[in-house]
Amino acid sequence: MAKVMIVDDDETMQSLLRTLLQLDGFEVVEAPAFNQIISTARSECPDAILMDCILPEVDGLELLRQIRSDADLMKMVVVMTSGMDYEQRCLERGANAFLQKPYPPERLNEVLQHEIEKAGGAAPPDADLRGV
Repeated sequence: MAKVMIVDDDETMQSLLRTLLQLDGFEVVEAPAFNQIISTARSECPDAILMDCILPEVDGLELLRQIRSDADLMKMVVVMTSGMDYEQRCLERGANAFLQKPYPPERLNEVLQHEIEKAGGAAPPDADLRGV
């Protein structure tokens, strides 16, 4: 089962993402605090990080830079999200993909599955069972 770490300051969005990802067969982890994102990524070893660009205590793009410069995390899949079009900035700084909010739940699943599989990680079980 693929594991995704959610990094988002909006509790409603975090809860919605957790539910959607779990329904799609992903295991979900979250950092207990913004200053523990890197250490949580190291200890949990998620297949992907789904991270908002704009966070209250830390810059998401700076976190992305830290992940890409960390020997243990540099190959980890990172999908950045934002309500603003930061796609070029995120991709230039090493994000695997960018999703502009709002995006349909199916697109989230497609992007995560594609990027995790491309990186050689585990794929979640067939998500088509969600409606059953």
